[in-house]
Amino acid sequence: MTTSGFTLTGKSAGATITASVLAATAGLLLGAAAPAFAQGNNFYAGKTVSFAVGFSPGGGNDLNARLLARHMGRHIPGTPTIIVQNMPGAASSKPVMYLDQGAARDGTVIATFGNGIILLSLLDPEKMKLDLSKVAWIGSITREDAVCFSWHAAGINNWADLQNKSKRFNVGVSAPGSNVYNAAAILKNMFNTNAHIIMGYPGSSEKRIAIERGELDGDCGSWASVPQDWLRDNKIVPLVRFAAQGTPGMPAMPYIMDYVKNDKDKKILDFLLASGEVGRPYVASLAVPADRLKLLRSAFDATMKDAAFLAEAKKLEMPISPVSGPEAAKLVGDIYGAPADVVSAAREIVK
Repeated sequence: MTTSGFTLTGKSAGATITASVLAATAGLLLGAAAPAFAQGNNFYAGKTVSFAVGFSPGGGNDLNARLLARHMGRHIPGTPTIIVQNMPGAASSKPVMYLDQGAARDGTVIATFGNGIILLSLLDPEKMKLDLSKVAWIGSITREDAVCFSWHAAGINNWADLQNKSKRFNVGVSAPGSNVYNAAAILKNMFNTNAHIIMGYPGSSEKRIAIERGELDGDCGSWASVPQDWLRDNKIVPLVRFAAQGTPGMPAMPYIMDYVKNDKDKKILDFLLASGEVGRPYVASLAVPADRLKLLRSAFDATMKDAAFLAEAKKLEMPISPVSGPEAAKLVGDIYGAPADVVSAAREIVK
């Protein structure tokens, strides 16, 4: 925020205003302008910004939020402290609802959630009473790199095994509308596999324990969130990916779209996968002042190019393929503009 220089001249009853009067007047004007100037540039000085995460600690979304929190603050004027608060439940929608139902709407609270609730708000609006086109989009760290995989001891090693009715593929989810739920529902209802959805797992960390115990047969979620020791020790079997492009380090596996047999199903699947392009998003309330939203978007974009941030992401083996706030808003707008017949057909698949 800048202020332009100015010069005061004037005459009163034929007399020229003296330099001392000019100086005094200028001082008063500058003094009156100073608070507004300071607030615009230094609002965040001494403040704490909260990242409200719709998942329990330890999962991919939580780890991404903590990574971003360690770096984004230095790109915001005033260098605020950024903390992470976990708010799991309701298919990760709690933080989004919190933005306008209890949170400060001044730009100090940012929500991150599973992009699956974007679809859920269209497919089951009675259950998910949110309109994700009516939030302020800040950006997304990475596009979705979702895959389905099985545990090595489950006996499910390929697509044919998934379609074998004698082999049950148990997948744990938090609630309908989550990315995992949608992926498992697509497998079950669109491709007639023997996938079974088991509710009640609040996040990735709880599901990992259940998979290792044999309570679940695998998972559908971000490849980047798969534990490194599972990969190193060949404890999982990649089955199918839901992203058009694989990410670095992802092994070769079939793309779910390769199994679509007609154009109608392709349109439906395109719609069901569209929110994956939004990836792992960060949003604020629309009530946040425009100048602060601009600061947050600029800080987010700068962080995505920050050498220290990228180095830590590489060390943690977290893929970074960012989406800007305006780009994410456009993607979401397109999802909400999908044809009614496509939305209706998709609703039957994930019901």
